[in-house]
Formats: sequence, C-alpha cells, structure tokens
Amino acid sequence: MEGRAKPRILIVDDNAVIIRLLQINFRLEGFEVDSASGWEEVSRVVTEHVPDLVILDVMMPGIDGFEILRRLKEMPAMLDVPCIFLSARAQDEDRTRGYALGVEEYVTKPFDPSHLVEIVRRALARKTAQA
Repeated sequence: MEGRAKPRILIVDDNAVIIRLLQINFRLEGFEVDSASGWEEVSRVVTEHVPDLVILDVMMPGIDGFEILRRLKEMPAMLDVPCIFLSARAQDEDRTRGYALGVEEYVTKPFDPSHLVEIVRRALARKTAQA
C-alpha cells in the first residue's frame, strides 16, 4: 500500500452481479477496485497493478479459485498479498484446502458486504503490521 492513498483490491469472480456488488461496496468504503473473471484477466491485472488484497471465488469455469491462488502465490510480487476466498462451497475440506494454500480468510456465500469490508480491513491491517 506504500505510496497510495487508497488500498487496491482485486475481485475475482465469474458472476458479474457479485463483482458489481463488491465494486460498489468497496469503492464507497474508499478502496480502488479491479476485477477479473478468470486466470488470463487475473494475470494481466496483477502485472499492471499489484493489489493490496485479492477476493477470490472458488467455483469458476476452467481454472478454479484454488488453482488461481496457487498460481498467484508463485508470482514474487504476490507472495505477501493476502487472499480471501468468497465461495458458496462451505465444506470443511474446501476450507482446509484453502487455508493450506495460504488463503487469509474463507467467507461463504451468501455474505454480508459490510462484514466482508471489515474482514478486508483486518487483513490489510495485519499485512501492514507485519511489514
């Protein structure tokens, strides 16, 4: 977040309604927001602007959120960027797999957008405290 007045988040979801809802909520809360709906877009966006945090859906066509997270964590610029899963998949094995891959939080749908904003703020505060 150094040098930027507003934290930048990247929302990765194949559902345009979810993306729009999150864009509106996070922009109202003072965040810069980028979005992507698949790996190719994610790769392009993070190359152009490294986000401060990623919100990532698990169930997407083609490459799922688990694989996107794994690929992100292989990128040197993304190693310390917190990722939050936002998913309809609520099984224990999905949560366990997400945490094993390095996800910061695992939030299930349906969700309260204001609660998600607070989770993001806490994750960014932890990242800043560790820097």
